[in-house]
Amino acid sequence: MTLTTDELLLGGSTTHTVEIPADVLMADGDAPSHVVLRPLVLADVQRIHQAAQDSRDLTSVLMVQQALVEPKVTVEEVSRMHAGLVEFLLHEVNRISGLALAGDELEQVVHAPLARACFVLAREFGWTPDECARLTIGQVLLYVDLLGRGERSWDASAA
Repeated sequence: MTLTTDELLLGGSTTHTVEIPADVLMADGDAPSHVVLRPLVLADVQRIHQAAQDSRDLTSVLMVQQALVEPKVTVEEVSRMHAGLVEFLLHEVNRISGLALAGDELEQVVHAPLARACFVLAREFGWTPDECARLTIGQVLLYVDLLGRGERSWDASAA
């Protein structure tokens, strides 16, 4: 069965309810202990990279802020969270976004290689820049890997 563009892009619009362990949350046992996160798509990561430039700390704060759906928070509010909570949330954002990279590796991957990857995906599948930008990093890496191995079992015209 051939995947449609909508099916390929679906991963970028899903949300995930994430339970925050009490020891990480540092709150009363009666307090709500979950948040709703969405995966970061390529456009988010590129925008975060541009905004944060060389500040790894700001990159983490922006990634958490962009991914939090419920509750919605500002950059300032994320900056006031304790470091352990931000680290936990960042790990979850990376997990649901398909990012299994350390901060240094993410910086290296975001620059030109992602732009080249989007160019290749657009060329191979006839996707627009908007369609490529809505893919999660995990999806981009998966499709590039499949192309590299010659495992293209879907019809590019349907994407």
